This record gives sequence, structure tokens and C-alpha cells, in this order.
Amino acid sequence: MKKALAFALTAVVSAGAFAQGYPAKPITFVVPFAAGGPTDTVARQLAEAMRKPLGDATIIVENAAGAGGTIAGTKVARANPDGYTLLVWHIGMASTAGLYRKLQFKALEDFEYLGMINDVPMTLIGSPKLPANTYRDFENYIRANGGKLNLAHAGLGSASHLCGLMWQSAVKLDKAMTTIAYRGTGPAMNDLIGGQVDVMCDQTTNTVAQIEAGRVKGFAVTTAKPLSGNKVLKDYPTLQEMGLKDFNLTIWHGLYAPKGTPADVTKKLNDALLVALKDPDFIKKQEALGAAVVTDKRMTPAGHKAFVADQITKLKTVIDAAGQFAD
Repeated sequence: MKKALAFALTAVVSAGAFAQGYPAKPITFVVPFAAGGPTDTVARQLAEAMRKPLGDATIIVENAAGAGGTIAGTKVARANPDGYTLLVWHIGMASTAGLYRKLQFKALEDFEYLGMINDVPMTLIGSPKLPANTYRDFENYIRANGGKLNLAHAGLGSASHLCGLMWQSAVKLDKAMTTIAYRGTGPAMNDLIGGQVDVMCDQTTNTVAQIEAGRVKGFAVTTAKPLSGNKVLKDYPTLQEMGLKDFNLTIWHGLYAPKGTPADVTKKLNDALLVALKDPDFIKKQEALGAAVVTDKRMTPAGHKAFVADQITKLKTVIDAAGQFAD
């Protein structure tokens, strides 16, 4: 009994001493996608913003792309839980639970949630050849011609794919649109502009310039509230306003550590994250990407995890109904 108690006290003291010296070596942010992409950019900007709050720590960004982000997810879930290997991931943290029926990690069980970073709104857009100019006219046109039209997305499991699934499910079309999968948003957008594709749902970072230039038609935003601060999208309705109950979808990013990372270390990381999220330079850089830095309870580990749990349920329901899986 005395030996067990002594061991427990030693473990507590060791954990506290470890946390006091943290970080004592470089921290790695693992990103599930290639360098230069949106998530990679968010991770690099966050690394710079968190460096000083962590005592001028060195933070390295490692790109572990492939398998819809699950390679990176598995890598971090299996990493030593010492606070030196972290994951920066977007909505895929929630969607993979539905897309992959045989995952090597469990999103809600194998990670410590450190807090959310940002939200990137999405927009429902159409070909310039469509006759509709307002969302209501657009929806009526789709209802009458759904079986003759197509919807593009950036690949199975992408945010644009999930948004399209959710929208079609919410609208309850009698005849589903033909879905066309592309390898990335770029070629899908090119075909939308050219009129080979009729409809797409994509993030504001890719759509605002095209809408402003008149190359595509914008119909609605996917956020719960109108984007009143965006000069191009401020007058566009939300899908909720158009009658699609509880429709709220953004591309969000969060920060995660392996399960079992000491509580004192996760607190240091969350404290540093909170400082970063209030950094004017970081906020400005995020706004330039079309992202809004998180300012609500999702900044906390508990709020972050509760949000992801809700997202998993919501997205899995849509994915199961569509029967579109990645494995």
C-alpha cells in the first residue's frame, strides 16, 4: 500500500515537473494536407502566433498528407502524449468518423481537445448560365430541373462535398442532381465558370473573388448569421433564413494532442492558443484568408469537444443517408 502511494506521489510530482519545463524541445504541428494549402497556412500562422506565449518555443509544421487526412490523424493519435506532437485539422476531424467505417483512431476518444481556431464560411454558387438570380428562384429552378443538373465538389469527403450533400438533403429534391467529383476545388470552379457544371458549394476563400467578378452567381451563405462584415456577401441570405432549419456549416480548424497528454501541458497549450486568438496580427492574417477567429466557448477544450461531437452526429447522418463512403 505504501509503495503504491509512493509511486502515485512520484508520478504526480514528475508530471508537474515535466509541465514546468515544457516546452523543452521543438513542438511539431502535424497537418493532414500538402504544404501551401489552406490548412497548412492556418497551421503556420498559428505556430507563429503561439511561439511567444510558449516562451519563444520552436514550432515545426509537418505535412502528413493522404487518405483524407487519416494518416495525420493516426500519426498523432499514436504519438507519445508529451505535448510535442499536435494535430491541426479542419472539419475532417468530424467527417472522417462517417466517411471511414474502419478508422485506426476514434475522434472523441483518442485525442485531448485543445481548442478551436477559426471558422471559414461557405457559399452556394451557380453557373453564370443559370436563369435564377435569387436564392428562392434558384431553389425553385433546381426543384423543377434537379434530375437534369449537376453539382460539383472537390472530392469525396471534402467540405464542398459535405455541403452539397447537406443542402440536397435539406431541400429534399424529388430528383437528385448528378454529382461530379473533382480532384480539388480549382478544376471544379473552372468548369462552373465555363458552364459545364451547374452548382457548387465552396468556402468563401475560393468564391468571393469569382462572385465579385461576375464569373459565377452567388445565392446564399451557409452560416447561421448573415456575413454582414463581408462587402461582397453582406446582402446574401443564410440558408436558415431561406427555410432550411438549423443549416449551419463552416470549415473550421482545431488543435489536438494525443490522449493522455498531461493536464498541465494541455493547459499551457490552451493558454497559448487563447493568446494567439487575440493577437491582432494573427486575426488580420486570418481575415485575409476569409476566416473568422473563434471567440466563443469553442476556444475551451470542453467547448471544442462538444462542438466536434455535434458535428460528427450531424455529418454522419447525412453521409449514411447518401451511402457515400471513403472505404
